[in-house]
Amino acid sequence: MSAERDNRVLIFAPIGRDGPASAELFRGASLEAISCRSLPELVTEMTAGVGAVFLAEEGLFGKDTAPLAQWIASQPPWSDLPFVVLTSHREQPAVVAWRRSIVELLRNVSLLERPVQPITLTSAIQSAIRARRRQYEIRALLEAREQTAQELEKLVVERTRELKEANEQLRLEMNERTRVEETLRQAQKIEAIGQLTGGVAHDFNNLLMVISGGLDMLDRQTDPSRRRRLMDGMIQAAQRGASLTRQLLAFSRRQKLRPEPVDVAAQIGGMRELLDRSLRGDVHVEFDFPDSLWPVEVDPGELELVILNLAVNARDAMPNGGTIVVRGENLASLNDDQISGDYVRLSVVDTGVGMAPEILSRVFEPFFTTKDVGKGSGLGLAQVHGFATQSRGTVRIQSEVGRGTSIELYLPRSFDVPSKERHLIDLTRIRPKKNNHGRILLVEDDDEVAALVGEMLGQLGYEVTRAASAAAALGALADGRSVDLIFSDIMMPGGMNGVELAREIKKRRSDIPVLLTSGYAEASVHEAQRAGIQILAKPYHIDELAAALSTAKSNLRRNTESQRSGSW
Repeated sequence: MSAERDNRVLIFAPIGRDGPASAELFRGASLEAISCRSLPELVTEMTAGVGAVFLAEEGLFGKDTAPLAQWIASQPPWSDLPFVVLTSHREQPAVVAWRRSIVELLRNVSLLERPVQPITLTSAIQSAIRARRRQYEIRALLEAREQTAQELEKLVVERTRELKEANEQLRLEMNERTRVEETLRQAQKIEAIGQLTGGVAHDFNNLLMVISGGLDMLDRQTDPSRRRRLMDGMIQAAQRGASLTRQLLAFSRRQKLRPEPVDVAAQIGGMRELLDRSLRGDVHVEFDFPDSLWPVEVDPGELELVILNLAVNARDAMPNGGTIVVRGENLASLNDDQISGDYVRLSVVDTGVGMAPEILSRVFEPFFTTKDVGKGSGLGLAQVHGFATQSRGTVRIQSEVGRGTSIELYLPRSFDVPSKERHLIDLTRIRPKKNNHGRILLVEDDDEVAALVGEMLGQLGYEVTRAASAAAALGALADGRSVDLIFSDIMMPGGMNGVELAREIKKRRSDIPVLLTSGYAEASVHEAQRAGIQILAKPYHIDELAAALSTAKSNLRRNTESQRSGSW
């Protein structure tokens, strides 16, 4: 019904025969023609739907055209209603001016001057109808576009909602995956801790058995040679316990390293005697270090222990003998997932039995070993891994069953000049001497440790006074007791640790050297080093104690002389 109305011809010619004659003419041309008797009726019919409007200009004389003008002005953007206006011969200025205003009001106007031929009028109306139909087609396209846009917007909203739901689901799945992974990590940690504690308990129980059993048997033996063998066994067990503790700290990356520029060829080359003593006669060691090998930034003592450890492992992997090659190579601008920069690759290569893939995947696990019980703790490669990681490098293994193993340490290049002094592992222990007499204030809360250390200090020729806490030590100094050196543990009860005690002593008696000792106290160790206080690591031998005491006194003497020379 609306489409039929949109094709109607509205006629407004209220004067004379123009209205009925034109309506009859248009209907004869198969057009629907509606005659309107007034302007308000015309505007109403136009609002209902119109294809074209035929006007006789005299019908507008003296009429209120405001409603018509308002309708025309309020047309939508796609609409421009065509008007065909029948004009007269009158050319008076007033009529011409009025006619011009009507043309401006109607906008889309075709003027036909009387007398007009029927075919001309019909053709003009049909042309106007066709133009109006094109406007309606544009309207349909615009409506379709608007509908499509609305549907697209609806689709976008729906898709956005689906994406939001999918993202929320993904976030929940990621959180769940994170929770599961964390649970798995905790389970792996618990398993590793269980394996670790089991291995530690096994090894330390064996060591304690040797020591406690040896002490029990010592009083039962009168034969000096048997007593000596018991003593040697207990000393060896204590040394193994100290080595095991050191390996544990290296594996956990808590062992304090002291990196410095190291000439690898000179440092490891100086280990020839030690390696020859540690290996069998049918195992030979070759060094392959180019003259242009860069220095590295590592702890030299720990580097030697790592090389010794790897050499012993390589020896055990060659039951029928063979050759171990220790090789150094420069790797410039190395860049992978773990390290980047200039590195030195230090390789220990053997021609032994090699490792199967299932063993290769577990070699860095603590206490994992393929050796017989009592032949190894399973911490060797874990220590190597800890050392490499703490040194800002990494370690990698290449091995094939029957074709040997290559363990590669990647160590960061140092651009500083290495020291000429090599920190080689001491192969001979200095014997304690009794000619270094002095008075030492020993600060130790553990009675058994205090008794042992007191004996060691007495063996070195010192007169020992013990204080069980930092407060007691300060009280002894306040009494005016003559003290040549203070030897204190770091971790003690009573609210003041060894570092704080050393600082307080420096304030009160800067002329007394202080030496601290600790088994493990990471935060306090850092604090002591920042304060320039020497630390002797537990456990220690009597010769190491003697050397540390001598160094503490020498350091104080040098600092005092330096201050005096500076004051001059």
